[in-house]
Amino acid sequence: MAPRQRCRLPPLAEPMLKEDATSHYTPLSVTKSILSMSGIKRLCHRKHNGIEPDGIRANHAFETRYPHEQLDVVSDERCLYDEVVFPRVVVMTVDPDPQPAQAEHAELERAIEALARWPRLSHLLRYMGEKLFSGQVDQINEFNIATEVLGRSKNVFNAAEDAIARVETHRLRKRLAQFYETDGKDHPIQVNLPAGSYVPAFIAKPQEPSSPASQEPAPESGSHPKNKQPFPWLTSPWIYSILALCLVLAGLGAYLHFRTGATHTSATLAGSRVSASVSKPLQPAASSSAIRLLAGYSGPPRTDSAGKVWNPDRYFSGGGSWERTPGFIARTSDPFIFEHSRTGDFSYRIPLKPGSYELHLFFLTPARADEAVSTFNVTINGNLVLPGFDVNMDAMGPNIADERVFRDVSPGQDGFLRLGFSGAMGPPKLNAIEILRSAHHAQLPIRLIVQTTPMIDHKGRFWHPDNYFMSGRLSDQLHPLPDSPDPDLFSGERYGHFSYAIPVDPRDTYTLVLHFAEFYFHSAASGTNGRLFKVMCNGQTLLNNFDIFKEAGSLHELTKTFHHLKPSAQGKLNITFEPIVNNATVSGIEVLDESR
Repeated sequence: MAPRQRCRLPPLAEPMLKEDATSHYTPLSVTKSILSMSGIKRLCHRKHNGIEPDGIRANHAFETRYPHEQLDVVSDERCLYDEVVFPRVVVMTVDPDPQPAQAEHAELERAIEALARWPRLSHLLRYMGEKLFSGQVDQINEFNIATEVLGRSKNVFNAAEDAIARVETHRLRKRLAQFYETDGKDHPIQVNLPAGSYVPAFIAKPQEPSSPASQEPAPESGSHPKNKQPFPWLTSPWIYSILALCLVLAGLGAYLHFRTGATHTSATLAGSRVSASVSKPLQPAASSSAIRLLAGYSGPPRTDSAGKVWNPDRYFSGGGSWERTPGFIARTSDPFIFEHSRTGDFSYRIPLKPGSYELHLFFLTPARADEAVSTFNVTINGNLVLPGFDVNMDAMGPNIADERVFRDVSPGQDGFLRLGFSGAMGPPKLNAIEILRSAHHAQLPIRLIVQTTPMIDHKGRFWHPDNYFMSGRLSDQLHPLPDSPDPDLFSGERYGHFSYAIPVDPRDTYTLVLHFAEFYFHSAASGTNGRLFKVMCNGQTLLNNFDIFKEAGSLHELTKTFHHLKPSAQGKLNITFEPIVNNATVSGIEVLDESR
């Protein structure tokens, strides 16, 4: 008998997790990719001297021991290995039955559905699951989560200074644990996010033992009768020939696939060089769902802080693309929207189904060495809507995100919405386009919570994460309000001296609803000993010497509503929170069009 040895696989970029050796938590597709990367010629399944399996503990630990019921790697010798050590990866026992992977897929979907009130977390879990099941485990890392899921810029993201991926992963881990302690407690398979890892694991819930009287004696799960091979067919001589033939066919298929893909990519790149100022010819695929385009951008889709997907530029004609120098952008939680732009004279021809839509245009100007005026004109279906538009003046300075809103926008009789951008005293520049289906003669409601993650309240209303702000600080702690129907909804705050510039259609009047809660001051502090501040909107004082604790006490929601507010000529509700004694604060903002 050959001596027992330890066998190693080449390291991968991230760990693959399992809780014990008898349950299938690594998808079969991932296992196949690991096997192909390892150059495996033959497989042998072996039980380790009848020893009970140890639970696997895997994190970013770089090495995980898997001492029982493992998949061993052999070359030309019989498989007699006693232990396999996988640096940063654990491989599942091969099982030709696809049922476990299907069950894991189904459970992942159930967990995502359970997180629907937290769209950012459900989107994060879906991203992790899709990468896991597609065998791209090495891509589930902090940088990709921050930039591909959470909207951070690939150019400036610094994990040492920005912990958003770790924070949101921690929140996801907490929400999953709460789900499986309540509604999901009886699920036979549960999705787990181990501490220190970005890779989800699937844990099989232990089954209750059946009554001995109603059950015939049977071997324990994961064990085999003494002195018998677990899988006799693995020792048959012909199995190795079949496995070798399968590997040869798989290699040939992979070669043809990637050779074809490379040819297709080369042709596409060559085609894009022919005309960089006209998007690819597209058949009119009219849409009534949301359209979000990043002007001048040609990379993969990006996801903002609300979980909304933004696509690369399309439907355009003319102009050129431009990428700004990385740097801070005020009044946005999603700076990637303003990283690229289309500039020069250009137009868009966007296919839409008949109906009423809400159009949002996004602009930004960089700091200039001179103060020369730079204006351009914007048309919608040939109608001039922004004559002599100066982004710098509209936003009140350079490197400040600017957004203009137009309700009651419809496609022409030919099914296209046409947008035109032409120079006046300077070249046009556009950063992004958003088109939303809306009710006629009314802007969609705007709801903001002062947190980094969106939520859906008990009435099914979507609340966007904090946006449109300047100055102040976002609290790094949440304080749930126990007497609220949505305890987490207004559990955060922005405090200090700050303002919001909320974009609206300038033709209407609006109702403003402000949500407050006192998290800091208690019974001994009120008035001049606590917190007093002022709230103004477009120069009109809404609240003066406002004392939250005096009106509502501590950790209680307080709502203030103001009607018939007229926006500025630039289409903004400029809301200022000015401290009088200690910091001003706010926890939520609603803007409702009164034309409804």
